[in-house]
Amino acid sequence: MRSLVITQNITVDGSIEMLDDWFDPTASQPDQLELLQRDSAACDALLVGRQTFEDFRGFWPQQEDDATGITDELNTLQKYMVTSTMTDPEWQHSTILAGDLVAAVRELKQSAGAEISLTGSIQLCHALITAGLVDEYRLWTFPYVQGRGRRLVPDGHHEPLELREHHAFSSGVTYARWTPRKD
Repeated sequence: MRSLVITQNITVDGSIEMLDDWFDPTASQPDQLELLQRDSAACDALLVGRQTFEDFRGFWPQQEDDATGITDELNTLQKYMVTSTMTDPEWQHSTILAGDLVAAVRELKQSAGAEISLTGSIQLCHALITAGLVDEYRLWTFPYVQGRGRRLVPDGHHEPLELREHHAFSSGVTYARWTPRKD
């Protein structure tokens, strides 16, 4: 079974919704790049909601001289978009998942392949966290307090986690990899 990994950029106060300018997706910190590339290499599919898909499709293919490698990765990676309104993704290697999203993601996890990465897509994250389909959380925490914005975990959700890996970088950003604890 494929693992579903949520990878998010998050503020110290827990917001994943970018309402201020605390995150630049094109910034490439040399001491973070190796870890980013390692995680990217473990993944062969990206799962996102419609809004995140449209944001990515409107931004990444237009980037030139992308030091992060994200443009090339997204142009070749298999992308799965959860939507009930779009019928043509208009981006190569993209598949629309419509209907029961929990059932569709369960089926996707059963298919052959490497890790499935989920980023952005707050409503989709909430639905899949609630359904118990998330195998790992990879959080890039930025040294910023936004004081507002939607959070990664839906209100009322409780889940014990186990820390698997942690790094601190010269920029003040930290990386933590968590898995649900199996008691």
